[in-house]
Amino acid sequence: MCSSRAAVERYFEAFNRADRAGILSVLTDDAVWDIPRTHLGSGRASGKDAFADEALKAPRGTVATVSRLVGEGNVVVAEGTVTTSTPDGSPFTLLFCDVFVVRDGRIAQLTSYLAQGE
Repeated sequence: MCSSRAAVERYFEAFNRADRAGILSVLTDDAVWDIPRTHLGSGRASGKDAFADEALKAPRGTVATVSRLVGEGNVVVAEGTVTTSTPDGSPFTLLFCDVFVVRDGRIAQLTSYLAQGE
């Protein structure tokens, strides 16, 4: 579990720096990111580059704060908030529960459950 948790921690660190190389370094080549349908939208990014592209769509200054990180075997669950701004500059908070599947120390799958915060 240590390498699985460490991969997820490195992912969030790279996400918060908007560091494409850092994000790519923790993904498998066939990584998939799924966002099930919510009122905020849905989507799927397949492949390492598409996954990183999706992560980097967030505006500069976007910060993910993990409040809980638990794992068992190759599955790690992260719960927290993302603070960002809307296109007009208004503050926006997103609540997330991310379920990661890690293979050989790299993220192979992410499913993000999202809700708008207050």
